[in-house]
Amino acid sequence: MATDIPSIACIGIIGRNNNPLHISIFPSHDPYTNALAPLRTPLQFSLLLSSTLDVFELRGRHAAGTGTGLSGEMGLLHSVDERLAAYGFQTNTGIKIIVVVDMRGRRVDASVLGGRAGASPPSTTSASAPASASAVNSGVGLREAELKVVFWAIQNAYIRLLQNPFFEPDEVMGKDGKKITSRKFETEIRRIGESWTPGVTSL
Repeated sequence: MATDIPSIACIGIIGRNNNPLHISIFPSHDPYTNALAPLRTPLQFSLLLSSTLDVFELRGRHAAGTGTGLSGEMGLLHSVDERLAAYGFQTNTGIKIIVVVDMRGRRVDASVLGGRAGASPPSTTSASAPASASAVNSGVGLREAELKVVFWAIQNAYIRLLQNPFFEPDEVMGKDGKKITSRKFETEIRRIGESWTPGVTSL
């Protein structure tokens, strides 16, 4: 018997001038075809990421009004439908990291859920480890704390990119910033998105 657990459907990184720096899309489990495929087209995910910018702006205004900064703000931005929800994090330099989670994106064998967290399942739709039974069986929602490890891993990957002497941050940080074209960075973001499951404490 198989059980559906949350997985990452999309990771977006938006510049401080609301310019898209990077978008990675990940496949989700389709119960009708029993195959993996993205839930939305790249254009639809791009529009979904753009829609979260209004939430960042509103929270930024609220933070300015209360005298607190928005840096490090993390949490649910909005629920898209019964499957997708967008979570966000903003760095102290104004970079926005958005993770879109599919609440039923990965199918795992229910027999491995009772095992220890981090054990490799014999038959899953991903090579990543399953979460603990308590995290997986939480069902409807997802605790915001479950995604802390994802935001930290993405932020660390971005910092390593900026530390690369061959990378020109002005091209990305400027008003007409270009998209990030580092293959190493893209590979790391893809690894993070594919490795995460609820209950994972390190990426």
